[in-house]
Amino acid sequence: MGRHDYDNQQPDTDSSREASGHHQLSPGVLLARKIFFGILLVVVVIISWGLIRASHLYTQAKTTSQKIYAPVQVTKQRKTHTLLQQGQPISILLMGTDTGAYGRTYTGRTDTLIVMVLNPERKNMTLISLPRDAAVTVSDHEEEGVAKLNSAYTYGGPKAAIKTVQNYLNIPIDYYMLVNMGGLSNMVNAVGGIDIKPLLTFKYYYNFTKDKLTHMNGDMALQYCRMRHDDPLGDYGRQTRQRQVMMAVLKKAINIKAMATDEFLKSVTKQARTDLTFDDLTMLALKYRQTTTKIDSTHLQGVGKEINGVDFEVASQEEKQKITNLIRKNLNLEVRTTGYDSNISPYQPLPNNQ
Repeated sequence: MGRHDYDNQQPDTDSSREASGHHQLSPGVLLARKIFFGILLVVVVIISWGLIRASHLYTQAKTTSQKIYAPVQVTKQRKTHTLLQQGQPISILLMGTDTGAYGRTYTGRTDTLIVMVLNPERKNMTLISLPRDAAVTVSDHEEEGVAKLNSAYTYGGPKAAIKTVQNYLNIPIDYYMLVNMGGLSNMVNAVGGIDIKPLLTFKYYYNFTKDKLTHMNGDMALQYCRMRHDDPLGDYGRQTRQRQVMMAVLKKAINIKAMATDEFLKSVTKQARTDLTFDDLTMLALKYRQTTTKIDSTHLQGVGKEINGVDFEVASQEEKQKITNLIRKNLNLEVRTTGYDSNISPYQPLPNNQ
């Protein structure tokens, strides 16, 4: 069975996950599958609850969505508003920046990049983590040469990151959601902390013990997500822990009382940005909630390689094609060759791959 064949699988154990290097959903994540992933979908849940339960919460959600709305000057490859109206599959690029914590105020890099595909017809959500150190050429900054994927945001904000991911995998990105590290810590505190069983034992400002249920405040959860060098799986292990923490936040935040607090809503307002309008979010709440019926999770696997004295993750064309096929299939799109043809040059985009 291939890495992307998830149907009818049972959750794997920690030992099998570490041995294979591939990360599937833990039992805790499966228990939380009725909620959406990412800060974007926290807002969706707020809106959906507001529509059903209380007009004052609806008003709060609308105000929050207006404050986090930040459009980018990227020509959409598809008619996204029509897709939402028709309940067609859509893609969202989730980005987590390394700003907003420990006094950092610079533009930062997107150390977390996840392509999320919502397919209402299949009642399925697919999450694909991309390596922060993936070797790319940043769109509109090709003259800079090979760069790490997480630096695209530094060069040109969400616009450069979106275009770079589109070119890298030859896929359309319909929307984006950006959250900073400070946002993660603040939101954990806003919901009263989270309970997590660490995936491995390590010390990183705090002591973490594998499989020991641990109550984490915002800073502890942030450190749990940040550690990378002592993880035998490196950044891939960190990606799994980040998803684990986010799902725990969402599981806690599904409680209407937690979401209705000023602290929680202020945290979302300060730490998140998206190009989804309030109307877009409302349509997501109404038409895409069943995509949580089944959640698949995987990542693009690269191989460490030094280029010009810098360490990168370089994914083979075969590996990238698998990811491209997976995303396009879940978007109900035809098969297309993945980006950056290694037979031409591993770091130059293919012609006409927009």
